[in-house]
Amino acid sequence: MSIVAEGLRFPEGPVAMPDGSVVLVEIAAGRVTRVHPDGRQQIVAAPGGGPNGLALGPDGKLYCCNNGGFNWREANGYLIPHGQADDYSRGRIERIDPDSGKVEVLYRDGDFGCRLRGPNDLVFDAHGGFWFTDHGKNRERERDITGIFYAKADGSLLKEVIFPSENPNGIGLSPDGAMLYAAETYTCRLMAFRVTAPGEVAADAGPGGPGIPLYRPAGYKFFDSLGVEESGNICVATIGEAGISVISPLGELVEFVPTPDIFTTNICWGGEGRRTAYITLSGSGRLAAMSWPRAGLALHHG
Repeated sequence: MSIVAEGLRFPEGPVAMPDGSVVLVEIAAGRVTRVHPDGRQQIVAAPGGGPNGLALGPDGKLYCCNNGGFNWREANGYLIPHGQADDYSRGRIERIDPDSGKVEVLYRDGDFGCRLRGPNDLVFDAHGGFWFTDHGKNRERERDITGIFYAKADGSLLKEVIFPSENPNGIGLSPDGAMLYAAETYTCRLMAFRVTAPGEVAADAGPGGPGIPLYRPAGYKFFDSLGVEESGNICVATIGEAGISVISPLGELVEFVPTPDIFTTNICWGGEGRRTAYITLSGSGRLAAMSWPRAGLALHHG
């Protein structure tokens, strides 16, 4: 593992770009930043609030889940999100021009009758729409109950598809698009949902509703974001244990890849054959790169 960039303010949502750079968010700084291969950093946009998940859309723009902001504290050398921001600006989905830095709010809290408390992560499907999680917000003695949404990139549709969900965080699709995966943070569960149509999942997949618990590790750990390999394995960033849990589509642990930050939050792939993994070490403010034994999945519009 090599360190590509340091001094970032809780980086997440990495997107490997065609030019070899990685665009990511700095949640604590309220900005979107491009990291060049030589480590040089360039501000792409400054949407404010709490930019979180990031993905390239069908129009070449960046689509951003903005959680509205956290408060922060520092402990043991780590920067740590700490509850809803005092200046919380509400959840939203933003569209960002990576060239000009123009930020457009695509969906706001309340649009189409949907509550957006803390949008977290997103993934595009083959139909030009995208799934996203709402992780919600923590306040003193209370925590939001949230769901998983589907939206169209042109601003014409936003709907809550799965409710309730246990503070969903990372989200991804199987290579054939037939399964939707979501990582729950506090339960530390990887959930699987059978996709029946764009923006629809089977309602009777499991005894508790549409989701099937695919994997849950032992110990004091939390799941964050995830990425999917070309083989179909699901790679879930694991907080506490510090690393990436690689889980097969059958729910078996393939391997655990350790990292040097207990707040390891995201993974994506780039480089030749998508065999370079870019991993956000958020607590220590770093972007790391390492050779990965299997290829990452080619994302729609990526």
